[in-house]
Amino acid sequence: MKKIIISIIALVVLLSTTQAQKIKGSDTVLPLAQKEAELFMMKNKSARITVTGGGSGVGISSLIDNTTDIAMSSRKMKLSEKMKANASGSTAQEIVIALDALAVIVHPANKVSKLTREQLEGIYTGKIKNWNEVGGDNMTIVVYGRESSSGTYDFFKEHVLDNKNYAASILSMPATGAIVQSVSQTKGAIGYVGLAYIEKNVKAVSVSFDLGKTFVKPSFANAKNKTYPIVRPLFFYHMSTTANLVKPFINFVLSKEGQAIVLAEGYITIK
Repeated sequence: MKKIIISIIALVVLLSTTQAQKIKGSDTVLPLAQKEAELFMMKNKSARITVTGGGSGVGISSLIDNTTDIAMSSRKMKLSEKMKANASGSTAQEIVIALDALAVIVHPANKVSKLTREQLEGIYTGKIKNWNEVGGDNMTIVVYGRESSSGTYDFFKEHVLDNKNYAASILSMPATGAIVQSVSQTKGAIGYVGLAYIEKNVKAVSVSFDLGKTFVKPSFANAKNKTYPIVRPLFFYHMSTTANLVKPFINFVLSKEGQAIVLAEGYITIK
């Protein structure tokens, strides 16, 4: 009987010390969170962390529904989302874990290498339909973007399109990787992705937010020195009631070691 009691106590202790956490949301943050979680679990053998994507909106909805412990987001929570989250009596906590430059990409064969904010607005709102209207070849522009549940979708609309609506003809992709693949395979394509997603099979264009006076290419250095104009914070959100559960991992991400991973994965450190 004593052995059974001891075994039960040991099982309870084991379960209580196992830090099972779920992280869900932003496709932009996903690769970073996965790397951070891998190293954290290597250093903390009792930790169990699962990381899945789906978009910022999906992550925040899961946080509100209490089906995830941390929501990854590439945009700030909306007031309506905060009100829903706080309705349970707990409050949503916001932590900036990294910064990200949002890059505009085209096919490498496209001779266009720079675009103004106004030209990007024209392309994504459907007013500009051919590359020859912005100094390129006579070729139809194939426009790729993210789904509306994506924080990147919202950020690009607010900061690049000046809150104007996307054209109905835009091809919405479920993940950032899908945009990179599609642009790399389509000569007339254009898309937007986080800096960490840029690969050799696509070309990042320089952009101007001063009516064409200055064009700046997306890079770590230009984002860090604030000359590149499309830079955004990346967030973790959690409820105040789960602070003790998620704090060790969040502290690790914010630590010197965690921020070294931020840098290694192609994102921008917060310090």
